[in-house]
Amino acid sequence: MEFRHTSVLLEETVDSLQIKEDGIYVDGTLGGGGHASEVLRRLGENGRLIGIDQDEDAIAAASERLRPFGDRAVIVRDNYCNIKEVLCSLGIGQVNGIYLDLGVSSFQFDSAGRGFSYREDAPLDMRMDRRNTRTAADIVNGYSEQELYRIIRDYGEDQFAKNIAKHIAAAREKKTIETTLELAEVIKGAIPAKIRAKKGHPAKQTFQALRIELNRELEVLEASLEQMIDLLLPGGRLSVITFHSLEDRIVKNVFRTCANPCTCPPDFPVCVCGKKSKGRVVTRKPVLPSERETEENPRSKSAKLRVFEKAV
Repeated sequence: MEFRHTSVLLEETVDSLQIKEDGIYVDGTLGGGGHASEVLRRLGENGRLIGIDQDEDAIAAASERLRPFGDRAVIVRDNYCNIKEVLCSLGIGQVNGIYLDLGVSSFQFDSAGRGFSYREDAPLDMRMDRRNTRTAADIVNGYSEQELYRIIRDYGEDQFAKNIAKHIAAAREKKTIETTLELAEVIKGAIPAKIRAKKGHPAKQTFQALRIELNRELEVLEASLEQMIDLLLPGGRLSVITFHSLEDRIVKNVFRTCANPCTCPPDFPVCVCGKKSKGRVVTRKPVLPSERETEENPRSKSAKLRVFEKAV
């Protein structure tokens, strides 16, 4: 299956980086190389793009797509949480810009065998990096009912989290839950019919929760953002595209704290905590896709772009 993914907020994201022709930029979620190819088109002969992705299919697709740019594009298979080590291995200390396009690519979601989709039957996998040995099936069949309730409540934000966890626990006592459609049917049975008729697919939020838990998505994001800001040169920018409220909340809060880290009580006449601002939030409100983009690519509807600029 060909790696297909329509880059969301493409022009807006690349424009937000304020590309310098001889700059060094990092794509922390390379995917099929859509954003990367646009960045490379704006770079001069001395500019470089470091692309990082943990998915072997993405690495293969991006390598082919970015081949015309030669050694100006450096592709590394890794998790963006290891960005400092990746750059260090390349002899790079700081960069002009970093960007992330979070979530699942269209290719990952549409590849039934990857187990991300609740509409196609496949093994319960959901690994973004298939070098990892644990899969979503291990969570579904191995976590306690209380642990399942916690992740479905916190990461899926599903009002029926407790009942879904209860139904999963009951179903796996009879038979190990092995496939996506098996799990989707169990979830369907946990949600009242009148609610199912009004909402979207009943399994959507639980599948999101399992994917986030398995791939440590929020944990990795929260641990990486400030480090990325520290890796920027003065005036450099970090641009992040999120696709659900949990991601967006983390980005918003980290950006706000990095812009104003002072912990002194509001009534103090001067700051005594000594914490200095790392820069400013460029986007007071997130940048959203245009009406035209959401019509052409419905999956872009929930996308939000936030941008941080390192202090000069």
